Amino acid sequence: MNLEQNLDRVLSRFDELQAQIAGHSEPGSAEYTGMLKELSEITPVVDAVEGLRAAQKEAHDLSEMMVDPEGDPEMKALAEEEFMALKDRLSDIEQEVKLLLLPKDEADARNAILEVRAGTGGEEAALFAAELFAMYQRYATAHGWAFEVLNYSDTGIGGCKEASAAISGRNVFAMLKFESGVHRVQRVPVTESGGRIHTSAATVAVLPEAQEIDVDIDPKDLRIDTYRSQGAGGQHVNTTDSAVRITHLPSGVVVQCQDEKSQHKNKAKAMKVLLARLYDHKRQEQAENLAADRKNQVGSGDRSERIRTYNFPQGRVTDHRINLTLYKLDRVMTGEVLDEVIEPLIAEEQAAKLAELQ
Repeated sequence: MNLEQNLDRVLSRFDELQAQIAGHSEPGSAEYTGMLKELSEITPVVDAVEGLRAAQKEAHDLSEMMVDPEGDPEMKALAEEEFMALKDRLSDIEQEVKLLLLPKDEADARNAILEVRAGTGGEEAALFAAELFAMYQRYATAHGWAFEVLNYSDTGIGGCKEASAAISGRNVFAMLKFESGVHRVQRVPVTESGGRIHTSAATVAVLPEAQEIDVDIDPKDLRIDTYRSQGAGGQHVNTTDSAVRITHLPSGVVVQCQDEKSQHKNKAKAMKVLLARLYDHKRQEQAENLAADRKNQVGSGDRSERIRTYNFPQGRVTDHRINLTLYKLDRVMTGEVLDEVIEPLIAEEQAAKLAELQ
């Protein structure tokens, strides 16, 4: 389906929805509410399409004035000037419309569950995992998002074995979904006396937050264990059996939470992570079925895929999926310029989808 056919399809669906809503016999029903929601989502696209069509008509009228053999020379010169200015703007308008026509990922508008785990590299990997978790926390704060720590398993000397957080705000998952994967760090550890550069890694998973209606969980499929919080001390440890571990028996997924002193709160947080993991697995299965033979140019986000390298001696960050290198490592780690890595990834995904519209 080419661009013009897509535009006609959107306008036709808009007219159809308006007619159905006007003639609906049960305002307030689930079907009626669904149509209103679809209409609100499609209206900005229709406005953009109508703007494009108006600009195209204006360009056509100006081009006819330019070649009119009986036209006034001054008017023809003015028409040509306006046509050239409009021609540049038309390209931008068309690009905006194409982006609006791209198929939407339903999860993009959702909040997200962030999980960071130390990978290969021992204590150095744990230290890097803690730095990544802090980077995302600062990035979330800069964007005005809420960042709620769900679980944090520290090593006692500043490192982190694993940590998770619920991040809520506008388009959180859309902005963070490409962070999933293996993050590699190259630097001289503080414990290294010989000054040799070591390579360590941490894994990041960003999952769209799920609701109970997204995933059907039978309580019989859950094994819930309680235990005493473990750690190096401080706020993450208490003296009661408040820590909670939930095992989803059919899938083997295990989640745990020990950050709160309340067993009830830890259970609620663990369930939030479990729902997100099962929903993410369901989404991945659907995506594989829909696009088994399509190459994803941004990368699959698979947990085993090395996506980025942080080289401290050279002060650079390299994203391997799009061959992007920034010599702003310190500002990336503070979250200040992380957008300069994330936005090109989003643009690459959009480019791949646009290519499919042609």
